[in-house]
Amino acid sequence: MLSSLQPGAQQFLDNLNKISESMGRAQQRIATGRKINRVSDEPGSISLLLQARASLISNKQTLTNLGRVKTEVDSAEQALQSAISLFDKVQTLGAQGNTDILTLAGRIALADELDGVLQQFVGLAGSAVEGRYIFSGDTDQQTPYTYTTGLPNPVSAFLGATSTRLVQHPNGTTFAVALTAQQIFDSTDPTTNVFASIQLLSAALRANDSPGVAIAVDSLTKVAQHLNSQLAYYGTTQNRVTAAAEFGQTLQLQLQTQISNVEDADLTQAILELTQGQTQQQAALQSRAMLPRTTLFDYLG
Repeated sequence: MLSSLQPGAQQFLDNLNKISESMGRAQQRIATGRKINRVSDEPGSISLLLQARASLISNKQTLTNLGRVKTEVDSAEQALQSAISLFDKVQTLGAQGNTDILTLAGRIALADELDGVLQQFVGLAGSAVEGRYIFSGDTDQQTPYTYTTGLPNPVSAFLGATSTRLVQHPNGTTFAVALTAQQIFDSTDPTTNVFASIQLLSAALRANDSPGVAIAVDSLTKVAQHLNSQLAYYGTTQNRVTAAAEFGQTLQLQLQTQISNVEDADLTQAILELTQGQTQQQAALQSRAMLPRTTLFDYLG
């Protein structure tokens, strides 16, 4: 559309609009604390900003997941510590029963105590965190074992599943963090099976079978070593989870700094631009007011 204004007046208005727009952008930066409030402010930086924000959101979720995993791994490590202490009791009871001077009644009493210890092991196998059975593998809503008093074999078959869950490291890699109760307490290798070793010793004591008691006691050493190796696994996993969390926290600071460098306004510069704009605007209006105004009447008479 053609303008009816004189060229000089039109240029004055155009310049005044530019000053007002510059002041508006400066005011917005001051009000929001950001130099990017719309795509047109920094079009070349939008892609980098969006990518950094997405990475930050992903990293925060990874840290949240690692926090939950740490709780589970710490609980598992504590359960293994308790299991090792409890198995020390099994070895002590075995040593007490592995003597020729002990009566049948004494051995039966030891067997009864071992049965109680076995039930405690089943309880440790059923350790849970936030409603999840941490040794049940992928079926973590199902207790891994049940214990039924009075049965020849009071411990049920493994009710869980293989553990295939992997945890994501903030660097994008993944790692495993859990063993199953079957791996820990009910190994397919009879020489490292915690449940079986206790039941074998208990049965030998009840039968007053001295050679059988001696064999059962000798086998406890390898089972104890197995439990310690499972504890070592969780110790290593704790270190991996801690290292991953520390990496994620460092990455989060880096991403926040990156976003801040791209997005945050330089308030000192914005205030200076606003002040300069106000000065320019006032000067322009004053200069315009001082221009001579000639009308037709000035040429008459």
